[in-house]
Amino acid sequence: MVSITKQTVQAKVAEIANRVGASEGIEIVEVEILGGGNSRVVRIYIDKPAGVSHADCELVSQQVGTILDVEDTIPGGRYTLEVSSPGVERKLKSIQDFERFAGKKVKVLLRSPVENQRKWEGTLTGVSGGLVSIEPSPGKLIQFALDQVEKANLKFEW
Repeated sequence: MVSITKQTVQAKVAEIANRVGASEGIEIVEVEILGGGNSRVVRIYIDKPAGVSHADCELVSQQVGTILDVEDTIPGGRYTLEVSSPGVERKLKSIQDFERFAGKKVKVLLRSPVENQRKWEGTLTGVSGGLVSIEPSPGKLIQFALDQVEKANLKFEW
């Protein structure tokens, strides 16, 4: 019997979601698989430049759900599929995320301190040569390697 890991299932769901999203101009931001057995939740976060509509979520949900069922991707076959936008404080993971959101406010938690500090908030000024730059206050610039980022999110300004 072949053992199927959560990571294997998650990678397969992400591959299916990316296939569906690409044909519709929708970016798959993140795929999560939570819980197990009859209470398993497959959560897909989607985005697109003009913003995500309810119709986008419905389309991805229907198409991905059909493929997951036909290909019997989820062990046990019982799951709840949730598709939503990543929200106003979406996670930043890839170099493309950091490039795309240059000029926006961000919150970053680093794996090791820069200037004796792991938590930074400020304006994302860009990425160059593998270094992410943030302006935490006017005229002050900090830089760190992308692989030093433990967690990063856009910061919504009220």
